[in-house]
Amino acid sequence: MSITAPWGEYDATEPLPRGYVQLGSEAHLTLMCRTLLDTHDPYRPALLDWPKLDPDTEGKIKSLPIWDVAVAVEERAGLNVRTYAKLIGHPLLRSAVEMDAFEESRHKIVLANLVEAYGIAIPPAEDLKPPRDAEWAFMVTGYSECIDSFFGFGLFKLAADPGFFPQELVDTFDPVMREEGRHILFFVNWVAWWRRNMPWWRRPYFELKVLAVWLFLIAERMSFAKGMGANPKGEDTNFTLNGSKELGVEVTFTELAKICLAENDRRLGVYDDRLVRPRFVPKMIRLALRLVGWRNRP
Repeated sequence: MSITAPWGEYDATEPLPRGYVQLGSEAHLTLMCRTLLDTHDPYRPALLDWPKLDPDTEGKIKSLPIWDVAVAVEERAGLNVRTYAKLIGHPLLRSAVEMDAFEESRHKIVLANLVEAYGIAIPPAEDLKPPRDAEWAFMVTGYSECIDSFFGFGLFKLAADPGFFPQELVDTFDPVMREEGRHILFFVNWVAWWRRNMPWWRRPYFELKVLAVWLFLIAERMSFAKGMGANPKGEDTNFTLNGSKELGVEVTFTELAKICLAENDRRLGVYDDRLVRPRFVPKMIRLALRLVGWRNRP
């Protein structure tokens, strides 16, 4: 059965690769693209039912200092991914990246509808221009989501468990969290595939670009952390770093790290084991946990 959608046409009945899949192979490309395409949730943001909240809960949600930045981040992510999709010649890969862009833009609509539903005031969105370096922008978006989704999974779990968010609101917003997991899974597999298929002379430049992206993101987050309360544009990242306090939950770094690791494994564990998982952030957190444990030993 051929599926036709805004992100192109592909055969949804073609069987997925069986057995061992070598990274960088055509089978790897098919598996990572079809995993993203076949798990698409066709929900419509306009039809999401935002539950009526009691005044205390609504006040808590309004107090979270993330909504204006979150809407802007998702809008920029959609533009970055959509711009990169235009450079892709392979039909199946282009369809997958276009779907990624569609879902990123849909996240922006979901958040904008949430803001409107609960009367949260945010400044008007800025006019965005397409990035000049589409690959750089795509990589910044992908690696940034690898960081933010890891902590977002844990904070979402914290918000749901103690009842900070009512179950109806958790259920309404959970599709966005699922999509973030699919996006980072696709992105890290794209990196693994592209590393093995780009011209040899491009590889050193690509690796330097990967390093530059990570240095850029680390510097950005350190700058936001140092400017807490002084830089409104940094509030989204400050929320990632200090979200448990914003949620009114007292939790230690060790507890939060373990929750994030468990939720990351749970949300990504439902997908094909042959696909690469995001590794850098979980490895750094596990290293931090070992260092904390070593410092606390008698």
